[in-house]
Amino acid sequence: MSSKILIIGACGQIGTELTTKLREIHGVDNVIASDINTRNLNLVNSGPFEIIDAKNFNAIKDCCEHNNIDTIYLMAALLSATGEKYPMEAWDLNMNSLFHVLNLAKNGIVKKVYWPSSIAVFGPTTPRENTPQHTICEPTTVYGITKQVGERWCEYYHKKYNVDVRSLRYPGIISHKAMPGGGTTDYAVEIYHEAIKTGNYECFLSEDTSLPMMFMDDAIKATIDLMEAPAENLSIRSSYNLSAISFTPKTIFESIKQHIPDFSIAYKPDFRQAIADSWPSSIDDSIARKDWNWKHQFDLDKMTEVMLKELNKKYKS
Repeated sequence: MSSKILIIGACGQIGTELTTKLREIHGVDNVIASDINTRNLNLVNSGPFEIIDAKNFNAIKDCCEHNNIDTIYLMAALLSATGEKYPMEAWDLNMNSLFHVLNLAKNGIVKKVYWPSSIAVFGPTTPRENTPQHTICEPTTVYGITKQVGERWCEYYHKKYNVDVRSLRYPGIISHKAMPGGGTTDYAVEIYHEAIKTGNYECFLSEDTSLPMMFMDDAIKATIDLMEAPAENLSIRSSYNLSAISFTPKTIFESIKQHIPDFSIAYKPDFRQAIADSWPSSIDDSIARKDWNWKHQFDLDKMTEVMLKELNKKYKS
């Protein structure tokens, strides 16, 4: 029997494509998308959709009980750059929404929970190269603090109440379908759009800022692979390190120039530079590769090829 799935925050960058993929796997009617508004009309019209505030426990509970939901993907969050502007709102949304879904699982209303963490849990005291799974986590952003605390609560609920909660520490995610939502790695999406639209880009990070990144297809694959893995194979119940590629604004610029020779870039670092400087430049995800056979498929040049091809269709059609 197929799972009945609720995706909270389905209109976001990752939620949009996760919803589409899960509907391919489980059937449209078995995947209910939800968000606080209907801004993504393509998603809203593509299958079952409910307006749900992730901070409203009763709304989530009612939806789960009414639709016999057994699995929740909690994708709603205020991201790093936005969280610095609205710290209390970030804490409220990111923490309370997690407690709601963990408590639904604890009380037996749902069986399985997915909650994303992030490389934002790391900080300037974390080893920057090949950052290990178990390491110093002293985040310097509100977003990072909520993710670090969230990881601890996930592990606690698993150990104390046997909640089947699973999580990944996402790197920067790059997609041609949905725009990013206020993160420090957003430049790596914006740069492709501007390459097609204007032929030049002003980058808010310095040219040599190396950060872990991942193409959206790999992020969706990792998420679903983790959720489909046998519970007994999983040794991490806080959040798994996840990695694919690391690059700088300069190297992504050079990758784009192979296809658009006249493309130009300028560097004007802003407040997001300090956030990026506190994060790792590469991640050791060997435990994910061992526990549930994680493998990424896209390198930088393969990703650039797909991004430019798809965005060309969008802007030139």
